[in-house]
Amino acid sequence: MDTSSPSVFVNAELLRMHVGKKVRAVVHVIQSDGEITTGKSTDEHQLIVKGLPHVSLMSYVEVIGIAESDQSIRAETWTNFGNTFDTQSYNQVCQLANGEFKGLFL
Repeated sequence: MDTSSPSVFVNAELLRMHVGKKVRAVVHVIQSDGEITTGKSTDEHQLIVKGLPHVSLMSYVEVIGIAESDQSIRAETWTNFGNTFDTQSYNQVCQLANGEFKGLFL
């Protein structure tokens, strides 16, 4: 596992705490116009993902990139997560990764 450039698990609520840092988020794709993808974070807030996807987008994608603002990520890596995804469990992971158990996550 490469730990030289860790990324923090975030949802839209937590994104604002990590502007300028490397993050990872799962987004339910609503619309994609080439380099701009609009989606819904796992906590039901809208996010903008910038960058050209390297994969054809499914309903849910994980993006890893730099948080540009409290509502946008400049994606470096796109991973399809399929058409169904447990958003509640992901939100719990985000809370753990940014809270009491922060030290257990990269």
